[in-house]
Amino acid sequence: MSNRLGRGLDSLLGILDRDDEVASILETKEEIKPVEKMEEIVKNNSVVELEISLIDNNTAQPRKHFDANTLEELAQSIREYGVVQPIIVVKNGKRYTIVAGERRFRASKLAGKKTIPAVVREYTDMQIKEIALLENIQREDLNPIETARALDELMKEFNWTQEIISNKFGKSRSAIANTVRLLSLSPEVIKLVEEGKLSAGHARSLIVVNNPEVQLKLANLAITKKITVRDMEKAVKDVQSGQVEKQSKIRIMSLELKNFQSELTKKLGVKVKIVGDEKKGKIVINYSSTEDLDRINDILKK
Repeated sequence: MSNRLGRGLDSLLGILDRDDEVASILETKEEIKPVEKMEEIVKNNSVVELEISLIDNNTAQPRKHFDANTLEELAQSIREYGVVQPIIVVKNGKRYTIVAGERRFRASKLAGKKTIPAVVREYTDMQIKEIALLENIQREDLNPIETARALDELMKEFNWTQEIISNKFGKSRSAIANTVRLLSLSPEVIKLVEEGKLSAGHARSLIVVNNPEVQLKLANLAITKKITVRDMEKAVKDVQSGQVEKQSKIRIMSLELKNFQSELTKKLGVKVKIVGDEKKGKIVINYSSTEDLDRINDILKK
């Protein structure tokens, strides 16, 4: 099994990744074998048609959230063209468990399909979790919290170090550490990240804030004001350094106010700084010469 993400999921799973090649296999009915001699099927990596009713979801699947709209789009494509790339399953008694292809499986059920093309493999529990995580990471299907939980589970269950995960998934150790640390955030902030309302970059800035209430307030400000990660980091530093004594005094300049500040700077030809927010604050206009002052005066009179 491949230890590097760069080698691709196709080398790890040992199946064709090109849609045209897979499609040619599926179009040749002789190549799709009935599920009879399972040992031979597993050995030869044959593509078989399995009854969807015999397939179970993978409980180790790190992806928990599937967007209903994109799932319906895939289902419509499957209704029209069928499943182009087979899913990967392992045999579990008289049933099968998905290793890779959870989204295709769900969309096929939504499309009303009775069977689905599959490759039956033999994997250990650790390999199943690794492949499921690798598939999602490679396709960037996971939200940051799902990735963090999956990595944390691998570290705890199999005693993997950050170095092992770094080697297997092609991520730096610092990236692994920062991702897993997201789980230390308050449940309310974690939910915002899961829902896609708060980015991982903004969330990482909040890790050092110990007060859950302040964490959530900063997170909500980031969402409503649409501020940058850098602005979030500055706000966190202000809180940590004691410049903001009370939670109610936390203020972050909105994107609209920043744009207004930039427009004033361009129009007046001097540095302009806005202190405060939309409700209350002050505008500071800097000038360095009599000419600046005269020009500003002329512009304001127009």
